[in-house]
Amino acid sequence: MAVRAVRGAVQLERDEAGHMSERVEELITAVLERNGLGADDLISVWFTATPDLHSDFPAAAARRVGIVDVPLICAQELDIEGAMPRVVRLLAHVETELPKSRIAHVYLGAAAALRKDIAQ
Repeated sequence: MAVRAVRGAVQLERDEAGHMSERVEELITAVLERNGLGADDLISVWFTATPDLHSDFPAAAARRVGIVDVPLICAQELDIEGAMPRVVRLLAHVETELPKSRIAHVYLGAAAALRKDIAQ
């Protein structure tokens, strides 16, 4: 079993806790499904949020979808002029048999523009 990293991001339409939870849950679910993973395959997950998001911790959404025994951490994304607003990113470390070339990095909605080179 190899350790791999999976990237993902989603842009929120507004800074509201319920909306953040909904969109982050959607992102986590897509990352797991597209890579054939379950919560037991997760080693750890890093979340970042752009400085304009204040309503909730992205990791709280992970806990709500049943990721309860995995280390999670949240951090603030760099405040770069001209960067896409209201974005939550994740970096998940996973155990999988998939080779690096088959990892599906998930960029939902407008966030796909962030990494056109690896967005699935």
